[in-house]
Amino acid sequence: MSLVQSIQIMLMMCLRHLLRKKRRAVFVMSFMSILGYFLVYKPWAHSRQIKVFAQGMGSMFVDQPKPEENQTCVHPHMNPFDPSIYQFYQKETPLKCTGEPNWIRVYNGTVLFEDSAIEKYGEIACSLWPLVRENDFKTVLGAPEMKIKSGYQLKSDFFKIYCESSDGAKYVNFHSGISYNANVFQRVTKLRQSNPKLDILMFGFDSVSRMSWIRNLPKSHKYFTEVLNGISLEGYNIVGDGTAQALLPILTGKTETELPEARRGKSGAKTVDYHPWIWNEYSEKGYVTQWGEDVSSTGTFQFRMLGFRNPPVDHYYRTFEILVSNEGSPAFCLGSLPRHRNMMNWISDMYSMYRDFPKFMFLFHNEFSHESVNALQKADDDLYTWLKHIHKNGYLDNALLILMSDHGARFQDIRKSIQGKLEERMPFFGLRFPEWFEKRYSNEIKNLQINRHRLSTPFDIHETFEQLLDMSKHKEFTTSDRGISLFHEIPKTRSCQDADIEPHWCACLNWVTASNKDPDVVKAAGHIVNKINNITEQQRSECNKLYLRRIVNAVMLKLNDNVLKFKKSADYDGRIPDFSDDLTSGHILYQVTIVTMPGDGHFESTIMHSKYDDSFKMNEGAISRINKYGNDPHCVMTKLPYLRRFCHCKLQK
Repeated sequence: MSLVQSIQIMLMMCLRHLLRKKRRAVFVMSFMSILGYFLVYKPWAHSRQIKVFAQGMGSMFVDQPKPEENQTCVHPHMNPFDPSIYQFYQKETPLKCTGEPNWIRVYNGTVLFEDSAIEKYGEIACSLWPLVRENDFKTVLGAPEMKIKSGYQLKSDFFKIYCESSDGAKYVNFHSGISYNANVFQRVTKLRQSNPKLDILMFGFDSVSRMSWIRNLPKSHKYFTEVLNGISLEGYNIVGDGTAQALLPILTGKTETELPEARRGKSGAKTVDYHPWIWNEYSEKGYVTQWGEDVSSTGTFQFRMLGFRNPPVDHYYRTFEILVSNEGSPAFCLGSLPRHRNMMNWISDMYSMYRDFPKFMFLFHNEFSHESVNALQKADDDLYTWLKHIHKNGYLDNALLILMSDHGARFQDIRKSIQGKLEERMPFFGLRFPEWFEKRYSNEIKNLQINRHRLSTPFDIHETFEQLLDMSKHKEFTTSDRGISLFHEIPKTRSCQDADIEPHWCACLNWVTASNKDPDVVKAAGHIVNKINNITEQQRSECNKLYLRRIVNAVMLKLNDNVLKFKKSADYDGRIPDFSDDLTSGHILYQVTIVTMPGDGHFESTIMHSKYDDSFKMNEGAISRINKYGNDPHCVMTKLPYLRRFCHCKLQK
């Protein structure tokens, strides 16, 4: 029944009752109230939003799975359209890249002139400049290829092209493709095995929680989960702050602090080439490798780190993005082609060139969602179309498809809400395996289905990638293992401590509000400010000493007493617990949000208070900057980028 039909029925019922004398007065008032409501609020003007909102509210009670009994970590089952979140949601207009359609396209390493351009302009003359990588921070134009024809074979993946028609019309743009590389084909042919290897196809968006993915990518999310039968990890929890802390555990199995120093401005820092990258292991097994992200100025391994000395993979997107960014290409577009579609096409180009060879592909898109997660809606139709395309063309017949994000929104307004805090810690991560793999490894897929509700982390994804290299290997995992392959059942008893998740990032925790005036909260806030000042102490000539302006809010960790008291099992069978531990009264964890001056920096940190000696303990990694710092740290931005969230320069631009 439509909304208009419902209105008509309600009005008819009121009119009918008006005819009954005894109830006339009552229903006149009812009729006027209902009529007034529809005249003033006009709900039919927002019928789609009401429908979406109602569906979201209903899912909180119907669609959400019940938490497993006796599970140590039970993540909150959030409603993607909760009123506290929905106020930050707004409908975005579709993306339309201006200008006429691109004159050329790339397929299977070949430049092709579009029929529409030829029909409109007739003969077209084009010159092409390959993009040449000098290092991870500079790309230059190579020697030009003059007067190329349709069907030109690429000698590099990326190029700039200039075309002119006989009547003087011009076309200038950057394009990407997958060029033929004899060395790569020689390596993968030599290492080729008779048994088929599963492709790894991973595509991600920056700063998208699982709830935000549902809100802003509903069409493609429905296709992924209902048509492709993809599995989303509902207990997936971040292990650190920012993209690097999300991707390094996936790609290396280690945290940044466990890897060799690579930060600019740090003594002994080196490039990240010698990190134990998972794509190197896949390359050694005969895989063609591909990695890339957009927005080169904020590259995951270049913004704070020294980047790569040599290209880390066979096909490396950064070479393209550096020059595109420096040339001032319009936001979101490359001519008539949206940038996110260009990235998707680049994955499709891998299949055109290496259809019969195993591939490890990972593309990560920042431009839409890093600043405003609502803008991600502009990618929904294209992601849906691309998923249909790669499914229809058989690209997924032998591939593990992963759609993912690194973390939820960190700087947007949504982060100010309680659910927004939780969403930051629970990004979207979805996996879809081909049918033959599910049949051959049915027990492993069964465990994966179980694990979708268990506590999982980026370390687990790395272990899963390791196992996929050789499914015949069997490795025993225990609760205390930091990383557990998703093909093994994650124990119910797994805690954030087991998974090496600091309390600051653990969404399993039950926080209760503490008073901002509580003396211990005030002390904790002071310790946070002191810690920040200690970090910037050596740069005091440039960075202001910060002072506490105010405490925004504070929450205190509250766990089940049995979790705090549990020490060990008192019997051989592990059925009788020993609750003799004394952590209940000894330590308290606070999460405090403060504002400092000068500069009005908003910081959030987790700090432990020991009641034994009234001491407070914390580390630098537990301090998050939750508002934008803009140009405030300009004096250290280049030479000491790791101080950018803490430093407020004495001389402001």
